[in-house]
Amino acid sequence: MADIITLNPYTNEILDKYQTFSDTKVKNVIKAAEKTYSTWKLESVSDRAQLLDQVANTLYQNIERYSLLITNEMGKPISESRAEIEKCIFLCDFYKKNAEDLLADDIIKTDATESFISYDPLGTILAIMPWNYPFWQALRFAIPTLTAGNTALLKHASNVSGCALALQELFDNSGYPEACFQTLLVTHEQIETIIESDSIKAVSLTGSEKAGKKIAAIAGKHLKKTVLELGGNNACIILNDADLDQYLDIMVKARMQNTGQSCIAAKRFIVQDTIYDEFLERFVDKIKELKSGDPSKKDTSIGVLAREDLADILEKQIKTSVSSGAKVVFGNYKNSTYYQPTVLTNVTPGMPVFDEETFGPVAAIIKVKTKNDAYQMASKSRFGLGTMLFTEATDDAVKRISTIEDGAFFINEMVKSDPRLPFGGTKSSGYGRELSREGILEFVNKKTVYINK
Repeated sequence: MADIITLNPYTNEILDKYQTFSDTKVKNVIKAAEKTYSTWKLESVSDRAQLLDQVANTLYQNIERYSLLITNEMGKPISESRAEIEKCIFLCDFYKKNAEDLLADDIIKTDATESFISYDPLGTILAIMPWNYPFWQALRFAIPTLTAGNTALLKHASNVSGCALALQELFDNSGYPEACFQTLLVTHEQIETIIESDSIKAVSLTGSEKAGKKIAAIAGKHLKKTVLELGGNNACIILNDADLDQYLDIMVKARMQNTGQSCIAAKRFIVQDTIYDEFLERFVDKIKELKSGDPSKKDTSIGVLAREDLADILEKQIKTSVSSGAKVVFGNYKNSTYYQPTVLTNVTPGMPVFDEETFGPVAAIIKVKTKNDAYQMASKSRFGLGTMLFTEATDDAVKRISTIEDGAFFINEMVKSDPRLPFGGTKSSGYGRELSREGILEFVNKKTVYINK
């Protein structure tokens, strides 16, 4: 009997069945990764980066197959699945062009004849990844990590096991050495044993706050480094001078992209009073225009949640908030994995839709009087992934950067990840950075080299 059964969340049809790896098979996978690392680390950065052209080409050649696989496994609208693969191609291009410079020895003048920092790989790195961006999340870890000379093991969310195996196929078909990147189909119970292995040098996790704390505790017990990208409760501040004509569509996308299943989505809309009524009316009108339906259809903009239990959790968060005084102004209809885009007003701190991460298409609207009130309300969160602000007074916004404790502050744009910029959070949103120079240097030994001649 299969241990893992993947379902299409839109049709509830069985997609595939998989057997989890035995403990013996897991040990063999780890051993193979360690063996490959012994030679892979000796390849030049240039040679490793050259393979990224082949990865990008394989992604491009299989874009329709990969996109449909994402949509079938987790319900993302097909247009967004395709955009996810295109973004992965951009990721490959960035590190292909920049890896040599990012990993070049950093020359430091000292009393030595020559002294510098050498950026050496660590070994085999374990990645524990979520289902909401099944290719992008895994590849933004794997591409810099492999290019730095490490080998990688992926433990993906079980409901996207097809994507997980397709990712291993991607690297195998792009010229990487055998066992350079491997997928593990394992249980949660097996993860602790994997982290304990001497061959595993570090762990990267993207997931919930609860999962992050558990993995950090296990890794810490064994003195293993971790990078954690956890939940978010991002604020979207709309000040009185915000240009709704120019930016309203971005605000809607910031909440409803990926059917609201994004850690960096705008979840709390903090709106200054003078513009509040206009914003609410126009925002709700835009939400009403979103087309729900079969995520495999190109004109669908709202798909389904990845699992029915996730819709149940969202329903409970909304119900509890409404019982505490929040008002539903649009939506709030659930049918199995489908959750209608929902807008709530009268939201205050203490309600689940204000305090917690809501992983679905629900927007919490909060009215404030002053600009200072807006910044203070945005900061009332234990999370710290990102804040977005819409205003014409950008010079004033820049002066307030230090008042935002989050890992990102986007002005007149939605918070999003970009290969050229570091990505990560603070507080309960985790620590460490992915992407850019900071990301490729997370899993390297920053070795001091001192030479006298």
